[in-house]
Amino acid sequence: MIVALLGNQNSGKTTVFNQMTGSNQKVGNFPGVTVSKKEASLRGHSDFTVVDLPGIYSLSPYSAEEVVTRDFLVDEKPDVILNVIDTTQIERSLYLSIQLIEMNIPMVIALNMMDEIRQQGSHVHIEELSGRLGVPLIPISASRNEGILELIDETVRVAKSGQKPANLDLCSGPAHRAIHAIMSLTEERADAAGLSSRYAATKLAERDPLIQKRLQLSENELEAIEQIIVLMEDELQTDNLAALADMRYTFIDKVASASIHKGSGEDLLTERLDRVLTNRFAAIPIFILLLGLVFWVAFGFPGTWLSDQLTSGMGWLTAQIDTALTASGLNFVLHSLIVDGILAGVGSVLSFLPLIALLYLMLSILEDSGYMARVAFVMDSWMRRMGISGAAIVPLIMGFGCSVPAIMSTRTLPSKRDRRLTIFMIPFMSCSAKVPIYGAIASVFFPDHAGLVMVLLYLLGIYLAVMLGLILRQRPNTSEASPFIMELPPYRFPSLLSVGRNLWQKIRDFLRRAFTVILAVTVVIWFLSHFDQHLNFVSSSDDSLLAWLGAVIAPVFKPLGLSDWRIPAALISGFTAKEAVISTLAVMSGATVETLGPTLAAIFTTPSAIAFLVYVLVYTPCVAAVAAARNEFGNWRDTWIMIIFQLVAAWVVAFIFYRLALLWGISPLATIGIIALLLSLPILLNYRAQRRESRERAA
Repeated sequence: MIVALLGNQNSGKTTVFNQMTGSNQKVGNFPGVTVSKKEASLRGHSDFTVVDLPGIYSLSPYSAEEVVTRDFLVDEKPDVILNVIDTTQIERSLYLSIQLIEMNIPMVIALNMMDEIRQQGSHVHIEELSGRLGVPLIPISASRNEGILELIDETVRVAKSGQKPANLDLCSGPAHRAIHAIMSLTEERADAAGLSSRYAATKLAERDPLIQKRLQLSENELEAIEQIIVLMEDELQTDNLAALADMRYTFIDKVASASIHKGSGEDLLTERLDRVLTNRFAAIPIFILLLGLVFWVAFGFPGTWLSDQLTSGMGWLTAQIDTALTASGLNFVLHSLIVDGILAGVGSVLSFLPLIALLYLMLSILEDSGYMARVAFVMDSWMRRMGISGAAIVPLIMGFGCSVPAIMSTRTLPSKRDRRLTIFMIPFMSCSAKVPIYGAIASVFFPDHAGLVMVLLYLLGIYLAVMLGLILRQRPNTSEASPFIMELPPYRFPSLLSVGRNLWQKIRDFLRRAFTVILAVTVVIWFLSHFDQHLNFVSSSDDSLLAWLGAVIAPVFKPLGLSDWRIPAALISGFTAKEAVISTLAVMSGATVETLGPTLAAIFTTPSAIAFLVYVLVYTPCVAAVAAARNEFGNWRDTWIMIIFQLVAAWVVAFIFYRLALLWGISPLATIGIIALLLSLPILLNYRAQRRESRERAA
């Protein structure tokens, strides 16, 4: 049996899914966490499958999430709908509930966040509310695992009994007459299509093209329905959508006033914090300070100290295994594979695990607190200047963790245009897979300022993303961004369970890549760097098959100061996983975890190290991210455009920084002038766009 789990964004739906199934899906206190449907078996009932659908506010197919959810309900015909409601925002949540009730599918409502209702001094009369809605209601607090067993039992009971909602006639006046007139015209067609006659009539009153097509209405029937709608609009002096929305909210107000008693302590903390954190003058500086704190914890003393300890431990372990293998008389080729290949490659990546763990920990805390939604709200005006919605800031910030879920989350954006531009911008956000590369190079060439260098790389990525948005904004007919409507959830103290679960998922994913993809790449690179074209074992990697392949590509990177054949070979391995770049350099150079620093110092100069860092920042993301982009674009054309654009942009930006680094040794003043000019480009581009818009408005 199928349980369709759905509700508004940020209603706690994914937390309910985790509690009911024992899954570990990502939970965040900001909208848009679930971007595709997920499935798992119901706890204690293996014959029940719970499908977690994207968060939506209505069944009108305006966004990709609404289309996915509505198609599932209409086509898959679940045995029961489990509607999760944020009880602290019950009036808004009931708008979707009423539409679901109209579908006449067996249904249970979970009143979530009842603990917060109690803290506010509010009270919900469960029996009264259930009677007025005609469906069973179960009060729960998913984050505290309260009421989950009762919810499971009631869901199973309703599904097996097939108990449908009581007949609910919420309409009145002209809207009532219009809906019932349409019902009388289309009842037989609705039954044939497997739809509730009331739901079909309401959607037809909304002029819903998908329902019109599904019912296969004739021209005469469509004309009759249109006359009914026009008559309703004339009587109410408003359009059809506003009339139906007003009808629903009138019913909701009556239900809420009879069933809900609100206390006086509602959202006081949220209001006080928002006065500061969303203040028009203080919001941006506070955001920058918080990001600075995140980067300092991850890349400053706490992160580097932990990383150094792990490096020492990995070095000790490698030495012990090397000694044991030598004493055992193991074949020298296998010895080299284990020590110079697997341990050197995987160990060089694992040593940066603390940096990545701390970065994810800080970002998870910000997400769980509800601050990320404020960031999107605050950044809306700035994002709009680049011609995209402020909602794009959420995928961009997720890009600091991993590009794959960040690209997938763009489907929550309101328009195809916004989604496409945001996907192009996400690779400029330094994902956590690049942290080992930044850390290894910065610690060798900028040992006293490694943390600052890493922060500057992150800021450079943001700057380049802004530049891309402003450049694309210069194109005709691209200045208008889609409207941005976003719920600001209440602030909550970060849940230790939620933060811990998210952190463990990220660490587990990193370890899985280290011992699968990176391990496989390491073995391949070891083979290519220790055997020649005739498959003879070579004592020097300069005579290897990989050296021959790298020499073919090296001329492309020579203008960047990256003439060593090992560098392009390492960059190619980065297409599988960015962490593989460092492991590849370690394997090709025969370096151990502890001798990686001197090896890098022999491969790079300071200017070429800067160019390398910038190239890694900008060039094409890993294969998994490219596949995610292909899935969201829906075609290979845009995907190839993105790949080629990233490669060209990386070369150009790295070339500029390499020349700036060389120029610094000759004339620091001239270098500062050029950097200032580059930094002023966004201002000039934005000024040009503003002038063009002013002229258009004047015309």
